[in-house]
Amino acid sequence: MNAAEHLSNYFSTSLPQISKFMINAGIAALVFFIGCKVINSLTKFFTGRLQKRGADIGTTAYLASFVRVIGKILLAVVLLGQLGVKDATIVAALGSVGVGLGLALQGGMANFAGGLIILLLKPFAVGDYIIEVSEKNEGTVKKIDMFYTTLRTVDNRKIVIPNKQLTDASVINVTATGKRMLAVNIGISYTDDIDKARNILEEICKNDPKVIQDRNINIHVDELADSSVKLGIQVWTDTDNYFPLKWSLNESIKKAFDQAGISIPYSQMDVHLFENGKRSAVKGYEE
Repeated sequence: MNAAEHLSNYFSTSLPQISKFMINAGIAALVFFIGCKVINSLTKFFTGRLQKRGADIGTTAYLASFVRVIGKILLAVVLLGQLGVKDATIVAALGSVGVGLGLALQGGMANFAGGLIILLLKPFAVGDYIIEVSEKNEGTVKKIDMFYTTLRTVDNRKIVIPNKQLTDASVINVTATGKRMLAVNIGISYTDDIDKARNILEEICKNDPKVIQDRNINIHVDELADSSVKLGIQVWTDTDNYFPLKWSLNESIKKAFDQAGISIPYSQMDVHLFENGKRSAVKGYEE
């Protein structure tokens, strides 16, 4: 048999299989395109139903991502079947892949479980401002996914934290309630009048609209420090006004104390110099 006959036999036997594979590949591509559209539509429908039932944003986003992942896994199985892979082979492959992924992604499964714990116990929700104590990460919760929680910082940085880390460490939910107590300490000189300073601080707090006036305004002597008398202020404000109030109080106190002649002393130390057992000089200097 010459080369021409071999080539003719090859095409006569292989061409139908190639044609069949190309047809199946075309159908698979079409199924993939339609399947992605269906998954997106189902995810949107599922999300809409959850929102109508009053589910919070975090739960909705988490379950929507779960539905999307499951849908893509099922789509992959359908595509493999369309390409001619036998069901038994697919099941065996999925089993092997599942075992491998389970071993390789133990941390991922822990993050998945952590996401469920967050959604069920609700230590925080989307929109809350939290502080993750172990790594000092903080920001507003923007998204709770299957494996990660996304924060947005005040300076617009994006922080992605594994869910396991948030369930294993302490988390401070700053905005769990609508009000916060602001504590400010200010030092005055030992020669200044405490009552005069207290009256000025009370006037500042009463005139600041960000201070909640029906809550107790507490002004007290917090500490007799080395270089100053530390006065403490404790006032309540709405959570959104916490930092604006802190900044405005600091500025108002400095201006009012300057106008009233009340000094805010620097840290200082008195140094006594001795010569031949007698004090020869006393000198004060800033630390």
